Amino acid sequence: MRIAVLDDYQGVALQMADWSVLPPDAMVTVFRDTLHGQDDLIRRLREFEIVCLMRERTPFPASVIEALPALRLIVTTGMRNASLDVTAARARGIMVCGTEGSTASTAELTWGLLIALARRIPMEDRAIRAGRWQESIGQDLEGLTLGLVGLGRLGGRVAEYARAFRMRILAWSQNLTRETAERHGATLVSKEDLFAGSDFVSLHLVLSARTRGIVGAAELARMKPTACLINTSRGGLVDQAALLAALRERRIAGAGLDVYETEPLPRENPFLALDNAILLPHLGYVTERTYRAFYAGIVENIAAFMAGSPIRVLG
Repeated sequence: MRIAVLDDYQGVALQMADWSVLPPDAMVTVFRDTLHGQDDLIRRLREFEIVCLMRERTPFPASVIEALPALRLIVTTGMRNASLDVTAARARGIMVCGTEGSTASTAELTWGLLIALARRIPMEDRAIRAGRWQESIGQDLEGLTLGLVGLGRLGGRVAEYARAFRMRILAWSQNLTRETAERHGATLVSKEDLFAGSDFVSLHLVLSARTRGIVGAAELARMKPTACLINTSRGGLVDQAALLAALRERRIAGAGLDVYETEPLPRENPFLALDNAILLPHLGYVTERTYRAFYAGIVENIAAFMAGSPIRVLG
């Protein structure tokens, strides 16, 4: 059984789980790079029976699935993967399954970005390395307002941190109720009021046809010139051109971004030239605990599949 493990950026897949529990005839090949061309990806994977995906690093649409004659099992980390066509896989009789993950890792990174923006930590780090001293004035979080667009598992965890820092919390999403907001110590408001009244806006929504571009020029125009936007969810939630313009023109103070429309971020991306944006390479889930859960789940699913036992079928 030939197994492909894709997008192991850090080269740790084989150390994060005990792959020796698989049968001796299981041949595991790890790929550390990401192929963006479908033809190249199909050529790489044509002979593999099992493909293991790390989140949404490599899109797996129907056109790829249908071109892989040997494929029998797809394992994705997490229990949701918007770039994987589960319907196309099932139509071909290919099993699709997922793994457990962690809520804490992305929520903690969100808070790290918020503090870094409030105290201008990366900017001051660059300044001191260049021989300059104390160029900015930071903000106390106590008494400021955090706006949460989405108050599910991740948004709810971020709300806990905000309460510990004695911040006021506003919340909005398309299905959010007043009772749910109050349970998290937040006040339910309209989307317009959230963007107008927040010092920091953090996004915690699943990307879908309904949420794509949910933050556009109109929402950014309502933000205070001293406010910052944080996105650790998906790049497609935000109109990238509108955000770029707002940052370039200093209509908002800054942004903390961990996700982008195209990943890895191309070297020519204009966000790289901004001095008021903190850019991270989609690190939200990249922690040792999460990786160990992901890869252990991958091995568990493969072992069960090869033994003919039940596995965690996706969706």
